Amino acid sequence: MSRARGRQVLEIEARALQDLAADLGDAFEGAVAMIAACKGRVILTGVGKSGLIARKIAATFASTGTPAFFVHPTEALHGDLGMIVSGDTVIGISNSGETAELLALLEFVKRLGTTLIAITGKPESTLAKHAHVALCYRIAEEGCPLGLAPMASTTTTLALGDALAAAVMDVKGFTNRDFARFHPGGKLGNSLLLLSEVLKQHGGAKPQVTASTTLSETLLEMSDKRFGMTAVTLEEGGLGLITDGDIRRLIQQHGPAALDKTAGAVCTRNPKTICDEELAVAALALMERHKITSIIVTNRDKEYVGVVHLHDLWRTQMV
Repeated sequence: MSRARGRQVLEIEARALQDLAADLGDAFEGAVAMIAACKGRVILTGVGKSGLIARKIAATFASTGTPAFFVHPTEALHGDLGMIVSGDTVIGISNSGETAELLALLEFVKRLGTTLIAITGKPESTLAKHAHVALCYRIAEEGCPLGLAPMASTTTTLALGDALAAAVMDVKGFTNRDFARFHPGGKLGNSLLLLSEVLKQHGGAKPQVTASTTLSETLLEMSDKRFGMTAVTLEEGGLGLITDGDIRRLIQQHGPAALDKTAGAVCTRNPKTICDEELAVAALALMERHKITSIIVTNRDKEYVGVVHLHDLWRTQMV
């Protein structure tokens, strides 16, 4: 019985989301444009379960480049109204569209000159009628056995908030680098580190020799910088790469005399490189794909800025 009830609720909510996707139209486009053009903050507000959903939507906007926070309607009317200023966009959430506390806030929101977006299940409600844009969804049934607790309506509202945030990200051109700036802490923050930050964290060691450097001197540079490799500055410009494995193989083939060869004569030209503006996870993927343990890092002008080793990425705890 419990499994059947659970499946029923999930099917009801899935249908509600399918209906929501099918119904997205001009109102959604208008809301996205309004949020993207907002010069102030996006204020989410709602009471009860709608308030909890509003908090999550505010957090999603804030983490994706749109300044946003939650204001409780009752607390706004008792002193927190100063948190809303002209130029803000207010998103009011109410399934019925008739929540008394939220409607009491409407007069003050209008007086401040803020724009209002409504999210509601009732297109003829007071909230919908007074909003600049009303995003309305259709719920045939909630899924609650008693028909009382909001279930499908809150799921639908939450998904609609995610859809708005994703669409605004597209309009603003929000990138993974932007996302990294808003998530500097924890496992997620570590996985979003830029390579420039990894270089700073681990000293930015920069093993480098010229094309005329002998392999014996090249070994000293490798030992000093402890990367097991070094970049080679080529006479014609660009970079080459020598690893300690390359030198060992030469010694096996030619004996100690191999150490008199120059770096330019034996290095690999046009080695794999990566820009320091890329995410560290991109470097990890490149190293795993080509089965290498170090990679040369350049800036956007293709200038050599350092080396990242697989161990450096492990120490960031992103993997």
